[in-house]
Amino acid sequence: MHTSFTDLDRTQLPKRVLLLLTARTYRAQAFIQAAETLGIEVVRATDVPQQLADYWQYPLGLQYNNTKKSVQAIVDYASVNPLGAVLPVDDSGTIIAALASQALNLPHNSPKAAEAARDKYVMRQLLKSGGVQCPKATVHSFASTYDEDAVESIAEILSYPSVIKPLNLNGSRGVIRVNNPREFSSAAAKLYRLLHSFHSPDAPMQFIVEDYIPGTEVALEGILNNGHLHVLALFDKPDPLVGPYFEETIYITPSRLPDDIQESIRACTANAAVALEMSEGPVHAEVRVNNDGPWVIEIAGRSIGGLCANTLTFGIEDSLESLIIRQAFGMGFDKLQRRKEASGVMMIPIPEAGLFKGVRGYEQASETPLIVDIEITAKINNLIIPLPEGDSYLGFIFARGREPDKVEKALREAHAKLAFEILPQLPMISTLPVAIREI
Repeated sequence: MHTSFTDLDRTQLPKRVLLLLTARTYRAQAFIQAAETLGIEVVRATDVPQQLADYWQYPLGLQYNNTKKSVQAIVDYASVNPLGAVLPVDDSGTIIAALASQALNLPHNSPKAAEAARDKYVMRQLLKSGGVQCPKATVHSFASTYDEDAVESIAEILSYPSVIKPLNLNGSRGVIRVNNPREFSSAAAKLYRLLHSFHSPDAPMQFIVEDYIPGTEVALEGILNNGHLHVLALFDKPDPLVGPYFEETIYITPSRLPDDIQESIRACTANAAVALEMSEGPVHAEVRVNNDGPWVIEIAGRSIGGLCANTLTFGIEDSLESLIIRQAFGMGFDKLQRRKEASGVMMIPIPEAGLFKGVRGYEQASETPLIVDIEITAKINNLIIPLPEGDSYLGFIFARGREPDKVEKALREAHAKLAFEILPQLPMISTLPVAIREI
């Protein structure tokens, strides 16, 4: 059941927001600028020891992997500096934000919702119980020693095509389509190497295997206010996402799908939010549509990642971050409409692993009609890794225009003018063998 905050006068909440950040987030400055423009004081917290937070002049250094300790630190801080909202900037802070908001009696999603958004198997179970179409999934675990028979035993009982993916990574990282037992064995070994590269030896390395869902994929961006879903944008993903990897590239809004299909996607997303006990704040959903209707692939209580929020402008000059803060503080976000023009973003994929040395053709690409900005976010002389192991992009290309088709064309033309210099490197991820057991 949703917790109702209908009777709460949000305009009377303390005008202070705690932002839960990470060291690698793209979004901090956008949220800070939006809050300050609205007259909201910003308190920054990040996932680092307090000594390092002090060095960065952050009031709070939290341990996101220690939920109880982090929540208590927020409650202690709020006892002296009252908070009006605790907002996670990305997935890593959603559980802490929900629990801290619950402890402070602030509007929040159910902690169950935050946990489900971080655990793909839990999400599948809750969606299924709520009558929402989603892929059928089974959960498995990598063991510490190699057991080829265990791998093959799973491969033999699967239906194909299937998708193997980590339990709690995002951004399509480690997500691989497999069409037969041989491909499953190869993908499982690849996923093990990825998880082994950053898990401690005694930590469970879980993954799920789920049915591959064919169809057109879209992304829905919305805000929940006391359980009601306000759709802010529906993005087409015109590049086919059929595998073996599922790297997202182009987002275009408004969607070119028929109105009745768009409405079915909205209704499906709203039902998914109810199933996960989500009732407050931003929603980002990935949905596939085929002859059986919409299927929820992912839904999370956070806004769109990377710099993609830059594609959205509301009212005169309000940003997505501004709407999120407006909703939290009861400042009339729902009257602001997205600008009518079409807009889009290309997340520039990493073509190969290596040292990033630079880019050519930037000025020519920037001069492409309808292109409004190009942000190269990869750092010179830094290692870059493509999917399925990597978790970042080379940068972002933004375009605006009257028609979605022309915006999409402009993004492709600008990308074609960019040439990236990458010095290839030897494989950087352990190739130790893997054993698997089903749980």
